[in-house]
Amino acid sequence: MTLAAPKTEPITAGGALPLCVDLDGTLTYSDTLMEGLASHPRNGSLVRAFVTLLSRGRAAFKQRIAAGAPFDPGLLPYNEALLDYLAKERRGGRYLVLATAANRNIAAGVADHLGLFDEIVASDETRNLKGSAKAAALCARFGVRGFAYAGNDNSDLAVWKVAGSAILVNVSPRIGARAQRLAPVEAAMPGRSLPLRALLSAMRPHQWVKNLLVFIPIFTAHAVSNLGDWLNGTLMFLAFCATASSIYLFNDATDLAADRRHPRKRLRPFASGALPLSGGLMVAFLLAALGLALAAASGTVAVILTYAAMSMAYSLSLKEQPLVDVFMLAALYTIRLFGGGIATGHELSLWLLAFSGFLFLGLALLKRVAELSSTRASDSRLVARRGYGASDISVLLAFGCCASFASSLVLALFVQWESAAAQYASPGLLWGIVPLMLFWQCRLWLSTTRGYMHDDPIVYSARDWVSWIVGASMLVILLMAHSVVLRGFP
Repeated sequence: MTLAAPKTEPITAGGALPLCVDLDGTLTYSDTLMEGLASHPRNGSLVRAFVTLLSRGRAAFKQRIAAGAPFDPGLLPYNEALLDYLAKERRGGRYLVLATAANRNIAAGVADHLGLFDEIVASDETRNLKGSAKAAALCARFGVRGFAYAGNDNSDLAVWKVAGSAILVNVSPRIGARAQRLAPVEAAMPGRSLPLRALLSAMRPHQWVKNLLVFIPIFTAHAVSNLGDWLNGTLMFLAFCATASSIYLFNDATDLAADRRHPRKRLRPFASGALPLSGGLMVAFLLAALGLALAAASGTVAVILTYAAMSMAYSLSLKEQPLVDVFMLAALYTIRLFGGGIATGHELSLWLLAFSGFLFLGLALLKRVAELSSTRASDSRLVARRGYGASDISVLLAFGCCASFASSLVLALFVQWESAAAQYASPGLLWGIVPLMLFWQCRLWLSTTRGYMHDDPIVYSARDWVSWIVGASMLVILLMAHSVVLRGFP
């Protein structure tokens, strides 16, 4: 394999044309430049890289990103069908060239990892080999119609125009039809699942169940019949949903390497290459704008901005700080209660804050224990990235169980509180909620230790039939305590 054109002509068995293969979107489903930007160290060097873009052009910009961003070619989501095709062609003696607009450092890493290519034609500090520039470089090397080319997008049409044959990889019907008019099609590789489906998956609508917490202040204020409160609460709920999905997209884009090492998260749309980074990040910004607009309609812009800042801080740094991470997760749950209280005009009681604080801290610790338990055997690096070692799981479990019992204790004290009793027709019935709440939390911990827990306990509970029965039972008890007078019962 060489980085510059060899002095001798490529020798290919059977007279087949040398096969030049694009990297981004073709050999791999990802865009290595976008991945470099997403994973670039956040120490000011990214700003300097964009200054380089403005002053010295795109080629120098790519060079700077490639030099500064961590890159592991072994983690890229490769097109397995194309790899099989290339391996077969290589066994037949065909000359293979990695021809990419990516920086040559990136191309060299990929070529060394795969061990398939005889030569590299790539961008350097002065030349950006994209579109017509790549076509000119390949023509200078192999001659017009002297090579076959495998590509995937609109910029590759300029190369197919001068290629001897085309291999269509993951192309849209429109680009495929245009390519067929420019060069004979040697082979075609199917595309991946619809980006819209991948986008919806990346937005994680199943996580929106957490945002139902905004409606809790309506129940605690006994304002269930107030339609205005429900309208404002719904606006707050939708604002949290849009903002949370925006942050999920951003977080996944900046956490690619860790996700690809994770036994389950490697299947996420960004990590697997099913969703392009550029398109996903654009949707992330649109969702953030929608979240702000909905928050403005409910008078909670400050809440959404605080939630976004906390979430971003957690995603970028705090999730790697031991104990800080779980307290931040608990705060992210609690701020949903604050948002619901502000949107509906109902102030949160100290009892509710104390109960929810211990409850959410327990759930956050449970989430971390479940995640660490599922990854410690498969990749110790991922455990370390969370700021913990495998030996920490037992103490985290102890912390979490204590927090769960503390939340039930606060609930019991609230039930005994005279001011709370005055708000219910049969306050003694509320004691039935205490063991149900404790049973539910103990069951979550037992499921975690047995390895059944999804890494998010709220999502797990939303899919768990026992949790639904417990929740329905507590709701029935609450309604009966509020409206039914039982003689001889406290």
